[in-house]
Amino acid sequence: MRTIDWIVLSGWLIFLVSYGLYRGRGSSTVNKYLLAGKTMPWYAMGLSILATQASAITFISTTGQGYVDGLRFVQFYFGLPLAMIVISMVAVPAFHKAKVYTAYQYLEQRFDAKTRAIVSVIFLIQRGLAAGIGLYAPAVALSVVLGWSDRWITVLIGALVVTYTVSGGIKALTWADVQQMTMIFIALAISLFVVIHSLPPQISFVDAVHLAGVARRMRIVDVHLDWSNRYNLWSGLIGGGFLALAYFGCDQSQVQRYLTGRSITQSRLSLMFNAAVKIPMQLLILFIGAMVFVLSLFVPSPAIFQPREAERAMKTAEWPSIQAEYRNAFEQRRTAAYQFAAAARDNTTGLPASVSELRQAESSFLAVRKRALSVVERLNGGTKFDDTNYIFLSFVTSYLPAGLVGLVIGVVFSASMGSTSGEINSLATVSVIDIYRRYLVRNASDRHYVMASRALTFFWGAYAVSFAAWGARGFGALIERVNIVGSLFYGVLLGVFVLAFGFKRVRGTAAFWGAIAGQAAIFAIAHFTDVSFLWYNVAGCVTVVAVAFVIQASDQTWRVEMSTVD
Repeated sequence: MRTIDWIVLSGWLIFLVSYGLYRGRGSSTVNKYLLAGKTMPWYAMGLSILATQASAITFISTTGQGYVDGLRFVQFYFGLPLAMIVISMVAVPAFHKAKVYTAYQYLEQRFDAKTRAIVSVIFLIQRGLAAGIGLYAPAVALSVVLGWSDRWITVLIGALVVTYTVSGGIKALTWADVQQMTMIFIALAISLFVVIHSLPPQISFVDAVHLAGVARRMRIVDVHLDWSNRYNLWSGLIGGGFLALAYFGCDQSQVQRYLTGRSITQSRLSLMFNAAVKIPMQLLILFIGAMVFVLSLFVPSPAIFQPREAERAMKTAEWPSIQAEYRNAFEQRRTAAYQFAAAARDNTTGLPASVSELRQAESSFLAVRKRALSVVERLNGGTKFDDTNYIFLSFVTSYLPAGLVGLVIGVVFSASMGSTSGEINSLATVSVIDIYRRYLVRNASDRHYVMASRALTFFWGAYAVSFAAWGARGFGALIERVNIVGSLFYGVLLGVFVLAFGFKRVRGTAAFWGAIAGQAAIFAIAHFTDVSFLWYNVAGCVTVVAVAFVIQASDQTWRVEMSTVD
């Protein structure tokens, strides 16, 4: 990066941390520290909820997903709007009326202490892992741009996050998220403008869309039902809908956001805002990735997007031949792309032939790139290598002008700070309210619990940094990995809350053993089948409900029989 980029990056990060510290003043009680005194307006909550999802993974991996696979990943979010409506109608009023700090407090009111405890522990495990993965993403970004160790960058990001989160609690991070989302929208607009502007003069925007389409990057809906296909209409509507219900209705990192609302109406508005904005935003991000792919048809791109691994590969004996084949495949693909654009523009009879030639050239190009990636895999002892997370960063550093590189990298940096701060704040909240205050220190002062909240915020920040630095490597496309981790646990959380809200006759013991059975079922499906991870959420939820029903029915039958004997 150039000097102006460093100035922009440093200035943005200093502003963001300072703003968070400023807005977090006065968080001196448990209510203010964990729930912002229930003073948040709907737009702040809505942007904060959106910012928690629009992490650095959104920039780094979703754009890469659009580059390699097109727009069909957006189907993952098709169930979200309906989920938001259900949560607004059921969960929001229930949580507000129960006057709880965490969603899991409600479970003890509805069931019993053991059900609350097991769900709290499940949340702590899955969200702790997800926090580490989310923190690893910007470390990848900055290691590429700066040439620093991603471990040291992870520590730096963690330190900045902990600084304002420990000090100001959820009020600080919510208002920081508002600023972050504003910059995210600006960065997205800039990125789209630059990639379109960088296309060759003879290639129009319409040509670019046609090229993305013929390369199968513009497909949005796949109606074919395939249990192993991660992204189709049915997995998105059903599996994605269940995941959204669990994430926004049962995950404390989201529930805590709308528990800060001034009223039930304000909390509902924040969720409806996300229902309206999330799919268009993700579609835009994927479209940017697809346009970067179109740009790569005409401008040479690296055979390996990860610079360090590319340097290692270049030192191997077979690399010169691979590089020569790669250049030849690129030239053939570029020629085919120009020919298709001309044929599509003039609607000539040669259009079908040009489509076939372009697709064949793309297949040949991908085959050579696969050979290049296999060199890295061989150097790493056969470990699968995926450089999807480096594609957008390569575009940013190659095409954006001085100053804007620093701005976009700063947004990626702060996006991770925003999502991570929310996660460690929710982890600390559950640790204090559902574990520490419930089982360890029951009747201490309010000041004591504020100090405990700050200490546990620091602990979870350190945990996230440690996992990111040493445990999140080689995870492939991070946008997929973070959702896979969540799906291993969310079905159980959702199943317990479905019982809590919808089946009043089911009691605590049945819910507890239903949760145990549901978690076992998910792990079994993940280990022994190739079913897409989105269906884990459905399977876990259904198992929890079914097992709880059987146990409750058996218990009632036993009680009736015993009363008859008496």
